[in-house]
Amino acid sequence: MVFLLISAESFSQSKVEAFLTPSDSLNTSRRNLVVVSEAVLTSAALVGLHQLWYVDYETSSFHFKNDNNHWLQMDKAGHAYTTYHLGRMSSELLAWSGVSKKDQLLYGAGYGFVFLTAVEVFDGHSAEWGFSWGDVVANATGTALYVSQELAWQEQRIVPKFSFHSTHYAKQRPEVLGASFSEQLLKDYNGQTYWLSANLRSFMPDSRLPKWFNVALGYGAEGMLTATSSSDTGLALPDYERYRQFYLSLDVDLTKIETKSSLLRTLFSLFNTIKIPAPTFEIRGFQGVKFHWIYF
Repeated sequence: MVFLLISAESFSQSKVEAFLTPSDSLNTSRRNLVVVSEAVLTSAALVGLHQLWYVDYETSSFHFKNDNNHWLQMDKAGHAYTTYHLGRMSSELLAWSGVSKKDQLLYGAGYGFVFLTAVEVFDGHSAEWGFSWGDVVANATGTALYVSQELAWQEQRIVPKFSFHSTHYAKQRPEVLGASFSEQLLKDYNGQTYWLSANLRSFMPDSRLPKWFNVALGYGAEGMLTATSSSDTGLALPDYERYRQFYLSLDVDLTKIETKSSLLRTLFSLFNTIKIPAPTFEIRGFQGVKFHWIYF
């Protein structure tokens, strides 16, 4: 009985590995699965986003809004990060189905830009927001970061990453910054940090550094209860000093960890969107440098 269970488990694992292994040539069934799955998930995501984000606000005729000075540009960093990884993952799915490199970059990498542009159209029809050209530029930046590295190096040497910690600001304005942890993860810009994580071995192939060793530069901001200064809104809110934060930290490129397992490579690719907790130097506005033994 034990032998049969082990054999069944091994067989199941082998099937998973075979399924996850990229195809050497175009696999029409896999390509169709990717296209249909992305279409269904995109539709569901847009409907869900509309219910979560827009349904409580009045609609309006399509209009533009210049929000480039909002949230100390943390929202723009989020747009670039999201577009990059949506495009990267879509490209990797097409690579798994054996689609040509050209089509991976054209249709895969462009997916993130198209999806975020659709969201921007929602903004354009919302009285609360508006279509932002600044957001579109940020979306294009994320797509360009992925495509340019594939064209120049055939690999991603610099990867955008994300980290988050809870802050006391959300408790003061939960309707905007989030009442629950999951909402704060998306809405509380005070706790978000966006990183550019660079793989040193890729730039110095003759060095003895581990292939997975990265150095990361981060950007964050604090003191924000509103998009702009609280005193400009007419709301009875504390007017905290708003300041930018810059970080220098260590990181790991999970995709550079050698393994023969397609399952592990897939998991490493998914979790390579997140910056690992590590010792970090912080430059906090004009208040000098602060060291964190562990920062996330």
